[in-house]
Amino acid sequence: MYVLQADSGAGPAPVSTQGFSALAHMMSDIGPIAIGVLVLLLFASLYSWTVIFGKMSMFSRATKESRRFVRAFRKATRLQEIAALTEGYPASPLAQVFEDVYETYRRQTGGSGPPQNLAPLERTAQTASSEAVTTLERRMTWLATIGATSPFVGLFGTVMGVVDAFSGLGQAGAATLRAVAPGIAEALITTAAGLFVAVPAVVAYNQFAARIRVFAAAIDDFCRELLNSLEEMPVRAQAPAPQRAAGDFPREAERGVFK
Repeated sequence: MYVLQADSGAGPAPVSTQGFSALAHMMSDIGPIAIGVLVLLLFASLYSWTVIFGKMSMFSRATKESRRFVRAFRKATRLQEIAALTEGYPASPLAQVFEDVYETYRRQTGGSGPPQNLAPLERTAQTASSEAVTTLERRMTWLATIGATSPFVGLFGTVMGVVDAFSGLGQAGAATLRAVAPGIAEALITTAAGLFVAVPAVVAYNQFAARIRVFAAAIDDFCRELLNSLEEMPVRAQAPAPQRAAGDFPREAERGVFK
């Protein structure tokens, strides 16, 4: 009966409440160096998540628009038709490559007829592909930097927390928990903060790097398909019963990563 009456009184606070109150208490005891480390990690985390969400949106739009552009490219019968559609796919790296190659082709031929020289078109395709991949890789180095350096920034706070713990132990003159608790709290909080910032940045960097490799392969495939179509234009122009106007080009079978 005594146990039941004791249990019916005001019991201990829930575990989650105790955890938050303990964390708040530890935060109130940390020193200025640990605060500076946490502020730096906070800015790094905010920028990292900004880059992550921006890249996710960018890759999603690039994938959708590239799929639509490839379908339009393979259905079209004239280069001019495709050139008029490129403005509708601003996020597609394939549309950007086609636009650059078509500009070189237009300077050679005036916009109709077979190309005079494929070498400039190949160089333009290579340059446009490199620029498209570089655009996709923009701000990726920041994710790598944040993922690599955040644990060391947290480790710096850890070391300074341990130093504070030993300093408190020396001032107290006795090995008590009250003397070392503030320093240990700093060390644990900064360590956890560094890992919290680094892990999402590293995971996102690896995932985005894999997506960029897929885009790079798709761009290379599209360049080969476009150049092959341009190279076959003179053969089609000499066909005995041409029904395509000047500037028409053959289409390859539908293939590629965006189909």
